[in-house]
Amino acid sequence: MTKITNEATIDEEIVVEVRNAIEHRATWMYFLMEEARKRGLDWDDFAREAIKQTGCIHGERFKALMQDETSLEEFEQVFAVGTGRKVFEMEVLAEDEEKYYLDFHYCPLVKAWQKLGVSDEDIEQLCDIAMDGDRGIASQFPTVKFTLGETIAQGHPVCQIRFNKK
Repeated sequence: MTKITNEATIDEEIVVEVRNAIEHRATWMYFLMEEARKRGLDWDDFAREAIKQTGCIHGERFKALMQDETSLEEFEQVFAVGTGRKVFEMEVLAEDEEKYYLDFHYCPLVKAWQKLGVSDEDIEQLCDIAMDGDRGIASQFPTVKFTLGETIAQGHPVCQIRFNKK
């Protein structure tokens, strides 16, 4: 039996459409990873760097939208805005010049992997690899430290996303 609880509470049409797109990408990710595993490749040996590179691209795009790339308050304005907050059912716990803390109450990637019947152990690893995208984003900001706390994929009620000023 799964230890993961991951149920959406927001069902607005546009939010569901975006979640479906994210689930589709998570499905691709899983099947690519499984094919690699069948060929004897360990997921960590190739996937982390690939996902991190994607995050780095996003981080560069975010920086281009900011006046001051050292400002966590400006970072907050480009990182999680609009529909994205509803898609992951984000709760902002803190936002100032020293810290930007979010809890995600739902994850469409985890939901896709659950629908595919992926084991809890593999979901936890897939999640951590997917979070290398966020690690890549943060790596583009020399004054920002990213920390991932507890996650839905580990069986916790939220994913704890933390950005602190270095």
